[in-house]
Amino acid sequence: MNNTLSQTLAALKGGIVLAGAGKMGGALLTGWLKAGLPADHVVAIEPHPSAEIAALAKQGLRLNPAPGAVGDVAALVVAVKPQMFAAAAPLLKPQVSTTTLVVSIMAGITITRIVAACGGAVVRAMPNTPAAIGRGITVAVPAANVSAGQREVADALLRATGAVEWVADEALLDPVTAVSGSGPAYVFLLVEELARAGVASGLPADLAARLARETVAGSGALLEQSDSDAATLRQNVTSPGGTTAAALEILMGPDGLAGLMTRAVAAATRRSNELAN
Repeated sequence: MNNTLSQTLAALKGGIVLAGAGKMGGALLTGWLKAGLPADHVVAIEPHPSAEIAALAKQGLRLNPAPGAVGDVAALVVAVKPQMFAAAAPLLKPQVSTTTLVVSIMAGITITRIVAACGGAVVRAMPNTPAAIGRGITVAVPAANVSAGQREVADALLRATGAVEWVADEALLDPVTAVSGSGPAYVFLLVEELARAGVASGLPADLAARLARETVAGSGALLEQSDSDAATLRQNVTSPGGTTAAALEILMGPDGLAGLMTRAVAAATRRSNELAN
């Protein structure tokens, strides 16, 4: 991945502008630099830079240069908060030509809105928070005027923080947001509630917290490394008439996890659609 990213971006005629270097933008920037992209190839526009971002400026990152000093822009990555986009767009538009690749990771801001505000060839993407440790997954959709070469660049930029999936239908980003974008919160809630239930059954709170955390983390690692799907792994843990089966009768019952998760993902999908409109 590092070689692919470096080779792809080394061929760019112009630099990369990162608008918004908060948690997700900062994760992208960190991924690019770890992959070998020189810091001076990136312009970061961030009015409130963290200490980590400010330190990168000493290593060559061009932090908040004057608009006229940005230079040629091959790709603009928009990582500002969605509610800040309207205010940021007039500042970003001068950096964008009709052929500039614009990669947006803003939730709920459609390709149509981005093109109207900034122009360019837009790729809209939805990452998730494990990107902070290079274990994210991003789903991306290109506008019709994005070239094959620009898609390759966008893929390299996004893949610096984990896996990338491409779809053709922008409407799919609403359920994507509900499943993978919001999904880490569901997993963290599972850890919280598993620990709470352990305490309710008599475990000391600190032990219950450690057991819940490591069980979820270890199970995720097993799922990643196994050739079996989640259903098969679940069945492997479940002995007929055993303790796991007793618990799954509750979790898989009429008022169990399946219905709750379906309603939760549907609610998040609806909210994503509302934000887009």
